[in-house]
Amino acid sequence: MIESRHVGAGAVMKIDGTVAASWGDIDSPVMARSAIKPLQAIPLVESGAAERFSLSDMHLSLACASHNGEPRHVEAVRAWLSRVGLSEADLECGAHAPGRLPVYEAFLRSGAALTAAFNNCSGKHTGFLTTAVHKGEPTHGYIRRDHPVQQRLLGVYEQLAQCDLSRAPMGTDGCGIPTIGVPLRHMALAMANMANPARLPEARVTAIRRIRAAMNAEPFYMAGTGRFCTRINGTLAGVAQIKTGAEGVYCAMLPTLGLGVALKIWDGTARASEVALAAILRHLGVLSDAQFDAAVTPPVLNVVGLKVGDIRPAASWLGAASR
Repeated sequence: MIESRHVGAGAVMKIDGTVAASWGDIDSPVMARSAIKPLQAIPLVESGAAERFSLSDMHLSLACASHNGEPRHVEAVRAWLSRVGLSEADLECGAHAPGRLPVYEAFLRSGAALTAAFNNCSGKHTGFLTTAVHKGEPTHGYIRRDHPVQQRLLGVYEQLAQCDLSRAPMGTDGCGIPTIGVPLRHMALAMANMANPARLPEARVTAIRRIRAAMNAEPFYMAGTGRFCTRINGTLAGVAQIKTGAEGVYCAMLPTLGLGVALKIWDGTARASEVALAAILRHLGVLSDAQFDAAVTPPVLNVVGLKVGDIRPAASWLGAASR
């Protein structure tokens, strides 16, 4: 028996604006949330800030991350802030406890104080602060829409997505920064331009390639233990770079194919978005059947540990793909 159904939409784009494949409504605006963090890391490298502060692949992966708040994540954020002369007090993302139960239990046992470094977006925010410090901009208020940090991000998104964002729906993300409603086809187009940045200025090409390489080289810092982003980015080095976002969003860059992917599960469930993206990657020949079986959300277990179900893509998800 099928107990729950999740309806979604997805777009696979080429840099010339051609839709390589699509599922469902790809023209309604979608807030990418954290799924475009790799795009938001571009100014960190492009500005020269990463070079000035000798940032490694670990730092760049962390700048793209929605991490678990594991000790390695938190310690890396704190050390990075110290490197640029700042502290956790400068983070404006707020604090929240680690989301995964084993990590949360370990945090409680440690007796540590909960700070903004535990926020899953703390690496992204540290990247924002690093760029502001490098450019001599105020660090206070860097999450506001009118701050130079956020204005740069809007400009990068607008260029890569090739759409006017001046009248796009705008909200506030969980970590406090602006989030923009963009049609899935344009979100996927932004990812295509990161997968194949041949038409972009040389400095941006260099930044994008370095960010993609870091996501594959340090997949743990992208997410953490047991996470889908970590497994896929570690498995498909040089072939795919993927990033999740809240409310059932996923983006992917596929440089060997020159394609960008964006999908949205309309009810916002992460369990469906992971399976949906894995199915698309298999459809495009990026994941083998064996890799798909190993990568997707594991069987549903009850609290006793018994297998009580499976999560899998419906035949209609890929059977209805248009080209």
